[in-house]
Amino acid sequence: MPSPRLRRPATATALLFAATLAFTACATPEPEVPDTTPAPTAGSAASASPTAEPEPEETAEPVAAPDCSALISATTVEGFEDVGWTHREEPFTIGAAEVPDGIQCQWADFAVPGGPLQIFGWAPIDADDAKDAQDELLSAGWVRESGEAGTYITENPQMALTTDAEGYGMTYLFGDGWVTLADTKQSLLLIENPAD
Repeated sequence: MPSPRLRRPATATALLFAATLAFTACATPEPEVPDTTPAPTAGSAASASPTAEPEPEETAEPVAAPDCSALISATTVEGFEDVGWTHREEPFTIGAAEVPDGIQCQWADFAVPGGPLQIFGWAPIDADDAKDAQDELLSAGWVRESGEAGTYITENPQMALTTDAEGYGMTYLFGDGWVTLADTKQSLLLIENPAD
């Protein structure tokens, strides 16, 4: 028979048992969650001292062709619209060949058959294609002139339907990586070259 000194009342024993459970529950460590990222090993990039990343090299973005309203100045567009002119957009061509990513615009009052019109165009072009295009135009009787802005190739004056004050008709201007077109050489000045 147990000694009366060692006997505890049932409520005290129950309280002690509950306190022990509560204490052990607090002391139980949380289950470990495995780390899915392995620790870096010696010589790995993760353990190496950080170094500055090299800056990416800048590459020239290709110039996108503008639309017909942006190819020439806003003042010129406004002047055309004030007299009732609108535009038609076409692919840029040199002779029979279409130049990719180019634009050619005809401005006129299209309600008037055979009325006056103006033509403006722009296209990106590489040096080899530019040389081939110039050779083709020259073989068809067009005339070459050099200027500060680039190489002008103008239609034969005897074949020109429209000419400017100096007698120049339809003219291509070949620059560095681009070509522009207008119905006269003087009208080339109205083009706002997107490559600039």
